[in-house]
Amino acid sequence: MHRIAVYPGSFDPITFGHLDLIDRGVEIADMLVVAVAGNLEKQTLFSVEERLALIRASLAGRPGAERVEVDAFEGLLVQYAAAKGATVILRGLRAVSDFEYEFQMALMNRQLAPRIETVFMMTSVKHSFLSSRLVKEVASLGGAVDGLVPPPVLEALRGRLPPPRPRGPRAAH
Repeated sequence: MHRIAVYPGSFDPITFGHLDLIDRGVEIADMLVVAVAGNLEKQTLFSVEERLALIRASLAGRPGAERVEVDAFEGLLVQYAAAKGATVILRGLRAVSDFEYEFQMALMNRQLAPRIETVFMMTSVKHSFLSSRLVKEVASLGGAVDGLVPPPVLEALRGRLPPPRPRGPRAAH
């Protein structure tokens, strides 16, 4: 049996935490579809096309990457997953605070598509604090995000955000 899993998210931008889940996701599925949500209500830093390109560049050369498809979708996740032939939706949990929202979404998805299971995967401890939102915030304020995002994302962030302003004590007037 060919098991297809969908790992959805905004991936704005992809982080090492996402890549950790992708690496582990290909271990439980024959094919993993990394699905970039295109109909987000929130403002994104990168366009859908840019996020797709950053994910592909970040996956290049990784073990199992040949079993990862990178795609975008709009609308209901379960409809997209069914159209892809997926039987699993992969979701990452960083902390207990993620669980309530994810649990609610999983139950709604089960109501809409009972044959598609949601599988929760705990993030690795070293990535438990990491989110795309925090990466963007730190980078926009001139902080270092090396080691939090893959090199293609680091380069894209540097090209997109203004250069860091010098920080330090203010001069007395």
